[in-house]
Amino acid sequence: MTIFTSILRRKIRRGSLELIEPDGTREVFGEGPPSVGWRFHNRRAMARIAIDPEFMLGQSYMDGAWDLEYGGLADLLKLLAINFRQRPSRPRWQRRLVRWIQPLQQWNRLAASRRNVASHYDLDETLFRACLDQELNYSCAYFEASGISLDAAQEAKCAHIARKLVLQPGQRVLDIGCGWGSLALHLAEHHDVSVTGLTLSTEQQRVAEERIRARGLEDRVRILLQDYREHADTYDRVASVGMFEHVGVPYYPQFFETVRERLKPGGVALIHTIGRTGPPGITNPWIRRYIFPGGYIPALSEIMPAIEPTGLVLTDIETLREHYATTLAAWQERFQAQRDRFADEKSERFCRMWEFYLAASEIAFWQRRMVVFQIQLENGTENVVPITRSYLYPSAVKEPTEPGRP
Repeated sequence: MTIFTSILRRKIRRGSLELIEPDGTREVFGEGPPSVGWRFHNRRAMARIAIDPEFMLGQSYMDGAWDLEYGGLADLLKLLAINFRQRPSRPRWQRRLVRWIQPLQQWNRLAASRRNVASHYDLDETLFRACLDQELNYSCAYFEASGISLDAAQEAKCAHIARKLVLQPGQRVLDIGCGWGSLALHLAEHHDVSVTGLTLSTEQQRVAEERIRARGLEDRVRILLQDYREHADTYDRVASVGMFEHVGVPYYPQFFETVRERLKPGGVALIHTIGRTGPPGITNPWIRRYIFPGGYIPALSEIMPAIEPTGLVLTDIETLREHYATTLAAWQERFQAQRDRFADEKSERFCRMWEFYLAASEIAFWQRRMVVFQIQLENGTENVVPITRSYLYPSAVKEPTEPGRP
């Protein structure tokens, strides 16, 4: 009996995991769904996973050390997540370790931020086009009803954000971390506003500018290759979708102070970010190395202290829960439909990295270790944001949306 099999025998209680070792030996742990057959080609990988599961589970899959004989990758990760639940709180020594390690992992000064962004977002455009919706939204969709398509859910997300920005025709909007221009194009086309998007990815800027020209929106949308700390202008509204995860805790005060400086008095900001439901932590080492170097998912307790000194008024926080799990499952399905193509173009190892990233992320949201926070802020006390949420759901409730005072 190995350390690896001993751990599985002790831990697996829910779901059925059949382990097939390199010599063909089979053993079943637990019972019930999900049911997964986990075949190892390399015995050394079993020992390495037992010693360092957070890094070696993904690393050994990339290396081809194991495969699934039946069941899917998400099924395996779900089964492991169910049986190896993380503690919601940590002992004091672990909290101290987190505070010491965090700044080292999130060294996101200007040059480092550019390198970190390029390592992920400058990947071949065709990869993202294969996975994402037609508008290239690389963030959590908003599934207003079960069964709607990914494209419809991403359109709903943009519309939901637009309502939270309380837009008026002719206003100027800053989109920090604009990606391939998805939200910027939506706001310009549907709300008669002008948008400036900021990105650090040359590939994103190139694609976004092509899309702007194709739609004839050159006079209303511009994309700058610029860090949010370098930009100097003021706007009626500020949006940031899926970028805050790249800021880093040491830079949160500067980020929110920048948001305040960019907003005119009475301006509204909407920050859409992945967040953790538990206390502050450390980025998974495999994700940090291969997917998002410098990235970090914040706890709400880390965000609020950075907002409070700025004078920005917190007007709403909404938590989107399973929406991102559904989004990631859709991205995985689309990737798998073209996997053979990317295996030929980029390598089997790359495909294993990408599908593990998508599956691991899906399970983190399914398990509710991760959620999405939408944080709405107002610069001043003009009461621009309506005092009830009825303006967010116009099809459900027909009430006046003009700001009012109690």
